[in-house]
This record gives sequence, C-alpha cells and structure tokens, in this order.
Amino acid sequence: MSQSQPDIIFHNARITTLDRSRPVATALAIQAGRFTAVGSDEEVLTLAGAGTRVVNLKRRHVLPGLFDNHTHVVRGGLNYNMELRWDGVRSLADAMEMLRRQVAVTPAPQWVRVVGGFTEHQFVEKRLPTLEEINAIAPDTPVFLLHLYDRALLNGAALRAVGYTKDTAAPPGGEIMRDASGNPTGLLLAKPNASILYATLAKGPKLPLEYQVNSTRHFMRELNRLGVTGVIDAGGGFQNYPQDYQVIQQLADAGQMTVRLAYNLFTQKPKEEKQDFLNWTSSVKYKQGNDYFRHNGAGEMLVFSAADFEDFRQPRPEMPPEMEGELEEVVRILAQNRWPWRLHATYDETISRALDVFEKVHRDTPLTGLNWFFDHAETISDQSIDRIAALGGGIAVQHRMAYQGEYFVERYGVRAAEATPPIKRMLERGVKVSAGTDATRVASYNPWVSLSWMVTGKTVGGMSLYPQRNLLDRETALRMWTENVAWFSNEEGSRGRIEAGQLADFIVPSQDYFSVPEDEIAFLTSDLTVVGGRVVYGAGEFGPLDDNPLPPAMPDWSPARTFKGYAAWGEPDGVGRNSLQPAHHRNISACGCGTSCGLHGHGHAKAWASSVPASDLQGFFGALGCSCWMA
Repeated sequence: MSQSQPDIIFHNARITTLDRSRPVATALAIQAGRFTAVGSDEEVLTLAGAGTRVVNLKRRHVLPGLFDNHTHVVRGGLNYNMELRWDGVRSLADAMEMLRRQVAVTPAPQWVRVVGGFTEHQFVEKRLPTLEEINAIAPDTPVFLLHLYDRALLNGAALRAVGYTKDTAAPPGGEIMRDASGNPTGLLLAKPNASILYATLAKGPKLPLEYQVNSTRHFMRELNRLGVTGVIDAGGGFQNYPQDYQVIQQLADAGQMTVRLAYNLFTQKPKEEKQDFLNWTSSVKYKQGNDYFRHNGAGEMLVFSAADFEDFRQPRPEMPPEMEGELEEVVRILAQNRWPWRLHATYDETISRALDVFEKVHRDTPLTGLNWFFDHAETISDQSIDRIAALGGGIAVQHRMAYQGEYFVERYGVRAAEATPPIKRMLERGVKVSAGTDATRVASYNPWVSLSWMVTGKTVGGMSLYPQRNLLDRETALRMWTENVAWFSNEEGSRGRIEAGQLADFIVPSQDYFSVPEDEIAFLTSDLTVVGGRVVYGAGEFGPLDDNPLPPAMPDWSPARTFKGYAAWGEPDGVGRNSLQPAHHRNISACGCGTSCGLHGHGHAKAWASSVPASDLQGFFGALGCSCWMA
C-alpha cells in the first residue's frame, strides 16, 4: 500500500482487478492519474488525508476500463454529430421513423447520413429499406445510407448532389447499378473494393472546425457511456495526417480527452505509400505524445496492393503480383526506424503472403521487440498463427462476423464459419491476441456487442456461428478488451488492470457482467466511467459525480441531440423503446401477465431459452404467446 495521500478513494465496491495476485478488492486509491493502492476498505481508507475525496460505490461491481484495439475515432468524431446512427436499432420501422424525422429537420444543402455500424440482420424485418421507401421519405433532401462495406443506397437527391449520371463510369472494383435506360438507380456496390462507397460519402458537406470539436467530444462521451476508456485508432481512407488530426490534437492540448487514443498512420494514395512512410518516419517520432494522445506506428493500410476487402457477399479477392515487392519496401522502412505496424488482412491467403515478406525482412533487420500485428484474420490457418508466434507478432480481432456472419455462412458454409477467427487456437498457441470493434462503419462501436459475440458465438441477428468449444469464458473475453490490448499499444504493465502503478481507468457496469444472463451482455452500459481518476461519465445514482459537462450537440439539427447514440437511447419511450432491452424482457412487460399466464404459470425467460421457437413473435409458441407449457 502506498503511503502518499491519494487524490481520491473509491470504496465499498466489488472490484474485479484482473491482477492475478489479487483478483478481487473492495477499494482503490488514485493519485496523479494512477492507482496507488488496491485492496480492502480497511487497507485503503486509512490512506485518506484531509484533501482526499472519498466516494462510496455502494457495493456495485467494478471492472477495468474497456480498451478498443481497432476503431476509427479520429474520423468518426469529425462526423458523429452529422450521422443518424442505426447501431443497435432492432426494427427497420423504427429506423425509418428516425430517418423520416431527421429529414424533416435537416436544412439544405446538408445530407442525412446513416453511415454503417448496423446490419440488415439486426432488424426484425431482416431487410434493408428499398430505394422507393427512401425516396418517398426524402424526395428533396440527400440521403446516403452505408450498409457495412458492401453497398450504399442514395436517394435521387443524393445522386444529384454527387453528380452521378448516365455518363458516370464505375471505378475498378465497384459498380453503379443502373435502370434499363442506363441511369443510376441509387445502389452502389463494392465488388469488392469499397472505395466507391467512401469516395461518394466524401463528396458530402463537412462540419466547420468548431462543430467538429463539439462532435468529437460527443462521440467520446458516447464511448464513455458504454465503458470505453481507451482506443487504438487505425487511421482510415480520406484521413490525412496531420490535417485531419487537428481536432483531436486541439482536444488533447486543452485537456479535454476523455478517451485515451493511440493512433496509427494509414497511407492514402496507391503507389505513393513508400513516400508517405519515408516522410512520416522522418517527421514523427514513434510514441510521441502522452498517455491521452500518442503515436502508435503504421497501418492499418501499408500498401493498397495488400488490401483484401472483407465483403463476404463477394468472392475472396486475389492480391496482385506486385503486393510482395511494394509491401517489402514499406516494411523495411518501418523495421529500420523501429516503427511497429498493423496490417488489415481478412483472409489467410493474404496473411501467408504478407508473412513471406515479414520473414524476409526479419532475416536482415530483426523484428524482435516490435509490436507488429495483423488485424481481423477471420480465416487465418494454424500454420500462419504459428508463423506469427515465431516472429513475435500479434493478432487484433474484431467482431465483424457479428455483423456479417450470415453472409459468410451463405458463401462458405456453416463448418467454415465455426472459427472465424479462431481466437481459442490463437490463445492456445501463445500469440498476443486482443479484441476491438473496427467501428464506426463496418461494425458498431459498442464494446459489449463484441464481448457478447465472443461469449455466445452469436451474430447480432441471432445466428449461432460457433460451437461451444470455440467460445470464450467471460473473464478471458474481458481480458481481450483490457490487459491484452496493452501489448498492441506497447503499454504492457501500464494499463488494463486495476493494480497499483497502472493508469486509473475503470468502470461500473449497469449490471454485473459476470452474472447477467448471456443474452443481456450486449445491453450493458456504464453507470460510472473513470479515466485517469476523473469521472468522465456518470448516470443514475452516480450522475452527480459526472465531471464532464458538454454543450449541446452542434449543429442544432444534429441527430445526436435527439437520438443520442447506440439503440436511440435518447428516446427510451420513442424509437428506442424496442432496442434498449433484450427481446424477452420487452415481451415480459408487453405481455401484461408478469410471471403468470393464469393457466400454466407463464415463465417467459425460461421459454425464451428453450428449444421451442419462442423468438417467433407471430407464432403460437412465441414469447407473446403461451410458450410456457412447452418449456
């Protein structure tokens, strides 16, 4: 126990520390942004001095703060206030009501944008809206709807705004769908190159700098609400350094970062990648910055010839023959400058070819001690896992299959999907492995969806992808989101656990993560989020502790003012009502019978978990019907 006077003590809690030498505790002390003591109330409270603030956590459960290994907060923050988020919305009818209302308040020449984070399978209707439905709602306001990285839907007004006509040629790897007369219909397809999707999105209006600052702060607060205290930003297309980092740098300089951010630099132009990294390695020092905003190396795009897009609706793309030569040039620059890197790689065919390059460079310039890694790796082979382990690399997995599992199974079959990615085997073979989201476009930023996916093996649409042998227990999944991520930002021993000396980041989940039913994990939030000892988010009984007041979302027509974020939580009695609780809880309250149907003693939760089709809401056995007698 530290003998110095803490700035703040939190006590009367049930703390999961992830410190194997002391896995549980009831109190913790913080000084200068780090834990100085973790133990019993009796041990820690004796350290309090006259200036120590003491907070009673009222026997609530405490976890280390969640740390996303791959997301796009820099880019996402610039646009968050402009985006209508369908993340977590369970009904297309509700989503379209959100769209209708947003169209009504969005002034010209602004667009209404639904930019990823959802899948059609999350909707009870199991479909996307039609172009006719979108045009009926928005005849004059441009609407851009991005579904994963496989397609975008543009209404007539958006087609006019971007200038797509009969004479517009489709780019390589993309398709502009046309009617019988050759006119664009509004459907854009990645086949499989997603460049057409985000190049089209980039044509839309941007927020002014002041609004971008406000937008980024609101996005970070939304992450804090979900228990995220840190991220590794993987760069992104149309995200140039240092120009597009001006906002996040301004927030860091002003001490307004509520999410710790380590950033990787992502090359922007095909055939100019080598020059990008020559410039950056001569002007940017690896790890420059501080604990809140810091450089983390290169990637996830190193060279465009190595980009295997993850559109499982399309066949696997074959990487061009020049891939190895171009990749080698960049990796040699990085290795010589001792810069770690990350490389987007969906398929084992890409990973094995990249490993040929890494092994070749390693023979001349040892990669030992460089925390380099692959991202995604859904179809990685055992042989490639072993090669990564031998080179000292890592694998950062994300929950993309929770959003695209149905498409993968449709193309490759159920057996092929059983270990996509094979997390259990990676861990067993000693590779460094951690978890994240790849938000905000290809999946949602909600960390609990990722944790649920690893524990249950289910997609957000309810499909069971993985057999029991490939699922993670809850503690292992939690470590994937906490201490394991620290290696990927080269901060092992400094963060990820509630332990003296580590950064003081922790959360109080809305329910106990370790005891809540499996199908409720994805619905958790945080009632208290602490970063560096500061309460950056508080809700409910902890609301008065909140030290992060924000001005309203800007502009005044921002969807973030009305719907707030994930599952439209800003309207719990409006469009969010069908999305903020697990379906069986919603149906218990909707049934009106409570725990008894008057004849059989209605057991909704038991029926929902049984083998009968209780999730068929229209059927006799559905959760609204008398399914109890079959349970």
